[in-house]
Amino acid sequence: MALFDSNFLQKLEYLSLVSRRVFRGELLAQKRTKQLGGGIEFADHREYAPGDDFRHVDWNLYARHGELLLKRFQEEQDLHVYVLLDCSRSMSIGNPSKFDLARRIAAALAYIALADLDRVAIVAFANGVVADFPLTRGKARVLSLLEFLEQQTASGEATNLSDLVTAFVHRTQRPGLAIVVSDFFDPQGYQSAIDKLRHHQFEPRLVQVHDATEADPQLLGDVELLDVESNELRKLTVTERNLAQYRQAFADFLASIRTYCGRYGLHETIARTDEPFDELILGMMRLHGPA
Repeated sequence: MALFDSNFLQKLEYLSLVSRRVFRGELLAQKRTKQLGGGIEFADHREYAPGDDFRHVDWNLYARHGELLLKRFQEEQDLHVYVLLDCSRSMSIGNPSKFDLARRIAAALAYIALADLDRVAIVAFANGVVADFPLTRGKARVLSLLEFLEQQTASGEATNLSDLVTAFVHRTQRPGLAIVVSDFFDPQGYQSAIDKLRHHQFEPRLVQVHDATEADPQLLGDVELLDVESNELRKLTVTERNLAQYRQAFADFLASIRTYCGRYGLHETIARTDEPFDELILGMMRLHGPA
């Protein structure tokens, strides 16, 4: 079955409608940034200067105090949503693969943002930026975005979030939501990279994707294990004690993501490949949207 078939598109439209009607778009609600401009929400006053438009003078204030001041207003700017998609080889694990689920999640979040008139970009990465879908707006761009996601493969070298974020934050772009969809299996750790996103005024959201066999492998006895990113082959004798230690280590890894996000007030989602993507997205809406 194609990754993005007609049934998938119908699910995207349904999720978009649920986001707007039930949860009022809260899933992606960093909330649009505001700047001084021609909006309707009052911000403050400034002194009148020759050449200013008299229509902006606060005549009520002038009548009361004799001060010639201009009203300044706020206007909303479109929310910029950047989806950072892990394309390293470890994402190929699972049936369906982690990469398939990650691309479906990325597609759903991008569709919801485009339907809400936000601007969306996709950055595919492994040990750096692999491919880009540039910032775009409007549901008319959905098919092009899906085609871009369809073309990506989980074939990049080992995950390096630090190099990715360093390249990403030095681009000429406005801060916004930075949704990282990854297994976060980065030998250097993920925290410093996410810290850098926060430091540069992005709002990170973490979506950790893993397969059930990674959380609870069914291995005992003499086995050969292949590291899909380094191609290193290792022969091991796995005991029940080893399995228990591994399961605890993996549980601790997931807990560390939750703890890190909780410390800084970030949203996180833990996603398993045996969970339907639409149920995951609905779960994110219930968690992040209003009760």
